Amino acid sequence: MTVRLKLLAAILPALLAGCQQAVSAPAATPSAAGADPGHPEVVELFQSQGCSSCPPANRLVMPLADRPDTLVLSWQVTYWDHLGWKDKFADPAYTARQWSYARKLGHNQVWTPQVVVNGRGDVIGSDPRELTGALHKFHRGSGGPVIALSAKDVRIEGPGTGASVALVRYDPKIVQVPILAGENGGATLPHRNVVKEYAMLGSWRGGKQSFALPPARHPGLKTAILVQQGEGGAILAAAHD
Repeated sequence: MTVRLKLLAAILPALLAGCQQAVSAPAATPSAAGADPGHPEVVELFQSQGCSSCPPANRLVMPLADRPDTLVLSWQVTYWDHLGWKDKFADPAYTARQWSYARKLGHNQVWTPQVVVNGRGDVIGSDPRELTGALHKFHRGSGGPVIALSAKDVRIEGPGTGASVALVRYDPKIVQVPILAGENGGATLPHRNVVKEYAMLGSWRGGKQSFALPPARHPGLKTAILVQQGEGGAILAAAHD
């Protein structure tokens, strides 16, 4: 997004450097220690089709979706729609989720591309070194409640004092989107694991609880569950089908 990014003054130079860097390194990989498909690391990319700095971050993050021990989610935000191209996957609820992270992480602005790892920390999504460091630094270990996900409900069990339970449905396919205007005008951008549905199922208070799953509004989506310390808080557990 170059000079249009609204960034924190304290981190402006680093953010601009990260956003302008071309991606030439291979995709970052999380630490092998504790890697578990049943206990995936959660990597959330906040981006926009109207942001010229987002395609490098998208190319860097997308390959992580191939890892069975990593849950990648692409949240398309709305606040760059005024730059000449309206993101076809954007939703105000996704922008609100990014703001929740901003408040918890001590930021007074939001920007793209941003990657949040396990709800515990964030980096510029287009910098491979920063992303590699974040995947190690914000690794959440092997603790947390156990999630059992079925087609009709989700069961959560373990010690705890309370957390929010979020339902996320996303498209696992790579979707090519022609961009006809704006900063990325003329490009065709690949998208993967784009969030299409997002809802709060309720609060988990520790112990054993079950939550009914509403039917999907769109066909072909995968389902993920995030157990999180409130909106914008640390992710305690995650699962996907």
